[in-house]
Amino acid sequence: MFADAIRHFYEYHFSENRKLWDQYIAELSDEQFLQGSDYSHGSIRDQIVHLIQVDGWWFSDLGAPAFPEQAGLADSASLANIRVYWDAVESSMRAYLSGLQDEMMATKPLSGEDENLRLWQVLLHVVNHGTDHRAQILRQLNDLGVQTLWQDYIFFTYGNLT
Repeated sequence: MFADAIRHFYEYHFSENRKLWDQYIAELSDEQFLQGSDYSHGSIRDQIVHLIQVDGWWFSDLGAPAFPEQAGLADSASLANIRVYWDAVESSMRAYLSGLQDEMMATKPLSGEDENLRLWQVLLHVVNHGTDHRAQILRQLNDLGVQTLWQDYIFFTYGNLT
């Protein structure tokens, strides 16, 4: 049951990432996408790249299937290249999540400074981190004059009640 709840929460994460991209970012001009900002990680491109990389790093540490090479991603101005990489990261995350079992949730799968984190804590952190950065990106989009909507988890849930 707990593993299914985590997978559900990740469906929210993936859905909101896709919505952010399809409804807003894909419509930006290159100038808007790359426009510098002193806010958080910088341009919208830089925010997106950060979000993708952090998802990838955490899941890689958990032993997710290999991610594609990301050389030059942070310098890429190509929406298409970034989207292809993001799709590959999501695919790897989904592969990892498909193998989750309830008994894994209490394990401590990491080493170093994260050695005391339980798997469920890491998995919830990644989604929470994504929500934080999507909110920051939505604010930047708003500053560019883009009309955006909410990303609240509950609205996702209302649309996915079974």
